[in-house]
Amino acid sequence: KAKLKLGKGKKLADNAIDTSFKARSIALPSQSIAIEKDESAPTTRRMLTFEDLIAHVKHYSANTRKDLIDPSLTTLLNACVRIIGDEVCQAKYPASPSNSCTKDASVRKTLLSFFSWLLPRIPIVNSVQLASPVPKLILFTQENLIPHSPLLVLFTTSAQTHIFPEIRIDAVRFLDLFLEIIPDTIVSGWTEKKSHGNRVLEGYLGILNAGTKFGEAEGSRLIPVPGPVQATSTASVTLSPGSKAIVLKSLSTFLKHALSSPNHTRKPSDISIPTWFLVPSFESREAYDSFERLLQPQAGSSGPCRSKSWQAEVDEDASEEDFPQTFDFAVQPLGNQWSFQELSDITYQNGVISEVDASRSVDTAFVAHLARTLQSTMVATFLDCAPVLFSPTSGIPGSELLHVVAMADIIRGLYGAIFRELGSNGHDAAREDLKTLLGYMSTYFPFRPNTISRDIKIEQMLQDLNLIYCELTSLVLLASNARLALRSSRGKSRQVQSASQTSEGVLSLQVEHACEYVTQLLRGEAPSNSQISRSITNAAYIALLPTIWSLLNQPALSDQWIAADVLGAALEHATKISSNSAVKKSSVEFLARLVLLETDHQYRGSFKVGRIASEIKQFEAWAIHLPKVLWELGANNLSTTEAVLRFLLRLLQRKSCLVTSDTIASLGSRLVPYFTITHPTRGQISGPYTRLPAGSSVRRLALDVVATIAMGPSDANGLVEAVGVATSETEEVMYWAHLQCLIISR
Repeated sequence: KAKLKLGKGKKLADNAIDTSFKARSIALPSQSIAIEKDESAPTTRRMLTFEDLIAHVKHYSANTRKDLIDPSLTTLLNACVRIIGDEVCQAKYPASPSNSCTKDASVRKTLLSFFSWLLPRIPIVNSVQLASPVPKLILFTQENLIPHSPLLVLFTTSAQTHIFPEIRIDAVRFLDLFLEIIPDTIVSGWTEKKSHGNRVLEGYLGILNAGTKFGEAEGSRLIPVPGPVQATSTASVTLSPGSKAIVLKSLSTFLKHALSSPNHTRKPSDISIPTWFLVPSFESREAYDSFERLLQPQAGSSGPCRSKSWQAEVDEDASEEDFPQTFDFAVQPLGNQWSFQELSDITYQNGVISEVDASRSVDTAFVAHLARTLQSTMVATFLDCAPVLFSPTSGIPGSELLHVVAMADIIRGLYGAIFRELGSNGHDAAREDLKTLLGYMSTYFPFRPNTISRDIKIEQMLQDLNLIYCELTSLVLLASNARLALRSSRGKSRQVQSASQTSEGVLSLQVEHACEYVTQLLRGEAPSNSQISRSITNAAYIALLPTIWSLLNQPALSDQWIAADVLGAALEHATKISSNSAVKKSSVEFLARLVLLETDHQYRGSFKVGRIASEIKQFEAWAIHLPKVLWELGANNLSTTEAVLRFLLRLLQRKSCLVTSDTIASLGSRLVPYFTITHPTRGQISGPYTRLPAGSSVRRLALDVVATIAMGPSDANGLVEAVGVATSETEEVMYWAHLQCLIISR
């Protein structure tokens, strides 16, 4: 041991640095007077610019980061809108999303509120007019944020798998915001391995402890195979009721965007009613598409116009005649031959188009396996919440109602995507799982509030839950009908038939309950004495259409009373509702398809108009009241007017069983006031037809209906005279003269 002598200090280390020097000055380049500063740069009250604030985003102090985000950044960006653009995206996103994983709850809450304020205000272009005293905030577009979205998704999915549950829940709140702003980016590739959407989905299932380890075939893409599901969450923490409601609601929104159709660029007014449930009743998809084109609207279409103004005679030398559609493969001169390479290119182009359509379709096998994975979670959620929610002694519903509604919405999205596909036969496991869920839900159906005090929000949520139950019942019923048809063609053993009969008996009881609820809703009856009856909304009516069709298209003769009851309620509702109601157009489009189905030679469904004698009279009464609808609409709603006129035209052209001499005569006499009214003192007055936009296709569509009626066996001289008066001195006078020539020639 070395002996230390008195008066000597500790020996210095070998790598010690001598710091006994003195400095005469301190260099601070950023504060030098020689550097020119941008005086026009916006600053905060503390004279900090945007770059100064961004430099402190990763500060070690949580309070500093919180104050930096709000109020410093919020105040600065609110005062100067021109900063909100690419500069913010390039400087902010590499740093600030890391705060979503911080342990400080106040920083996460502040960052979430800041994103909620900032993201919708990113402008479409960087140039903003600052001359006005109040800056104008331009609406958000995806082009500004999509290049930076991978980093946002990276930090958010990292927070989804954090060890602390509160950070996971805040990550779900961030996803809710991103699903509102950039939904396509969040759900992109959600069925593919190592993609943004798949990571987000794994995060959801990890929080719910549902597990996401799907089977994977060697050397191929992600292919779901049956087998045990492995949990991916390392910390199995029981979520609070409020947190679980947030996760279920967010997962429902994610699946809604992921399973939605890619064609979402049309206006809501242009979108017709959904008719996917009619596809299995046709021989092929092409036959269904051909039938749908009969009633497709054109007046409210937002796309390019593919029609030309009609002319009686065309001067061939003027070369003004042109086709509204262009054909790329028909531009070669006559006599020119196609080469082999050109024919190969045509085949290649068609293959590329088919591949694009296939990439947009939903992976039914993946969705079926995901539904099987979530089966236990959905059942447990309903069994935990339903006894508390629907108990006679329960009070005002809390988070349990949110749980059940979100659970039902998830089930509807998953199983709807499975059974809506035309070639989704063979998903017997999915069908049985859905029947199991409906078995638990049917105990409490119809879902009613138990509290005496009325709450409109709670009643609306319960009505949505009832509509979801009816739609799920229709999915099972449609799948069961297809399965019975397949079994009857192949033949099954007695044991299988007896087991299926027991299962079908339970399903028939659920169908009866759904039929009773649908008829009450269509007739405006109150579900219970404590509730007030009210008319059905357009969204609720559209949601009921799959259920109504599944109840009408019953192959068994013993269930004909269900079809008759539902059809009578639907026709009564369609006749009584106001012409200016939003439900009127949906009801006309749906009932028009019911009438025209049997006129298509490729229709193979069980529903036929006239199976019962009273149905024909009800359909005739509904069809005869349509001229009154045209009168009441006038020029207010062109889309509904076109739907009515197009149905009347197809009804007369396709020779439906409703087209009799009495029906044609009634339609002709009721259409006369639509064109011209004869007043006792004022003489002839123009009808609502003259108020339609000049030169519109709706006007000529009405003339086509009149010409078709005039060509029939009934006398329509009064209608022809009224149309002649209404079309005089209008653009349609030549078109009507041409139609009159056709009428006379017949």
